[in-house]
Amino acid sequence: MEIRNKANRIRLLSLTTPQMRALHFSWFAFHICFFGWFGIAPLMAVVREDLALTQTQIGNTIIASVAITVLVRLVVGVLLDRLGPRRTYTGLLLLGALPVMAIGLADSFEAFLLARLAIGAIGAGFVITQYHTSTMFAPNVVGTANATTAGWGNLGGGTTQILMPLIFSGLLMLGVSETLGWRLAMLVPGVVMVITGLAYWRFTQDAPDGDFRELHRTGATARKPGFLAVARDIRVWALGLAYALCFGVELTLHNIAAIYFFDHFDLSLASAGLIAGLFGMMNLFARTLGGIVSDLSARQAGLKGRVRWLFVALNCSGIALVAFSQAQFLPLAIALLMVLGLCSQMASGATFGVVPFLNREGLGTVAGIVGAGGNVGAVAAAFLFRSEAIDYQQGLFILGLIVLALACCALLVRFSAADEDREAEAYRDAVGAANGDGALSLR
Repeated sequence: MEIRNKANRIRLLSLTTPQMRALHFSWFAFHICFFGWFGIAPLMAVVREDLALTQTQIGNTIIASVAITVLVRLVVGVLLDRLGPRRTYTGLLLLGALPVMAIGLADSFEAFLLARLAIGAIGAGFVITQYHTSTMFAPNVVGTANATTAGWGNLGGGTTQILMPLIFSGLLMLGVSETLGWRLAMLVPGVVMVITGLAYWRFTQDAPDGDFRELHRTGATARKPGFLAVARDIRVWALGLAYALCFGVELTLHNIAAIYFFDHFDLSLASAGLIAGLFGMMNLFARTLGGIVSDLSARQAGLKGRVRWLFVALNCSGIALVAFSQAQFLPLAIALLMVLGLCSQMASGATFGVVPFLNREGLGTVAGIVGAGGNVGAVAAAFLFRSEAIDYQQGLFILGLIVLALACCALLVRFSAADEDREAEAYRDAVGAANGDGALSLR
């Protein structure tokens, strides 16, 4: 990928460069995507009563909310290599706002299911976020940049769990009924998505040197490989499975944590939402920490170091999930939920610390496939919680064992000696440029 002038430092307080604007706008856009994507999740106890939903039907809506994202992430990955992140993100936010606001019109299980299915497309914003920072930042900081934007974006899951019950409660205080309250509450994330989409178009650009269409026209970027050319690499699918084991778990917890604490510990809707929100709030630093460790591992052991760290983080996530599923004492359950959030989100950060190095020319497609893997994991996990024969606690225990059993998939990601040498040199060049406070040009 012939993207020049990548940033070799992350200056969080700056918005003057296109690299830092991409970082801040991309994490905020994905944060808002989460607001729309999971806005209904903390209100499901109310929706369940209003629409008379069974556990199986709730499970089906959970599957719908993440299943469509698999396909859309694959499509978005291909679009990114051709249209660039600016056009793709703006279109996704503006179109995605429509079903978010329209879900309030649902008056049956079937209508509610279709709305959640359409809303699930918003989750593809993650792929755009990761692509945008991957094109903007050099090898010495790309893992940290990717993890930070994804982590702060995923923080939207925690924000949503906390804010939506408060918005709902505020509407009730104004005299609105519960039946109307949850419907009106969903207008808020939809409106915010529209505003964010317009801001993304106005303030960002595709690459450090400008717009993708112009770069393609002038021949400044290389010809992009097709989907099948990228998909033939087994390492891409191994990373997709790894992402299924960490981000798939995270999505599952976003969908069921509030109702799990509501039912299992007999809490109020607001209290259950607050606790569930704490899990998402771990993204404030946990995923970034995973990316930082990935970059530090690369300094010591190259690309092999990044892969080994991913393997360790996945195993820690599985252990934490098994322990959380067995907690019967509320304070212990909350503490273990925080540990689970730390481990699973670090593993997600570690995954996308590896992604930028598999296929530079087909980065969008790689990010799309791996990102889709996270949703495949969430869909598979949702089947555990769909059955009336398995309660949520049993489902969480089984899910933890699956993570532990499949964590070794990370070790299938290997690099040739030539790849290791090339990336080691690029890393050293990036560090040297950063020490000299200069910009970096990568081909």
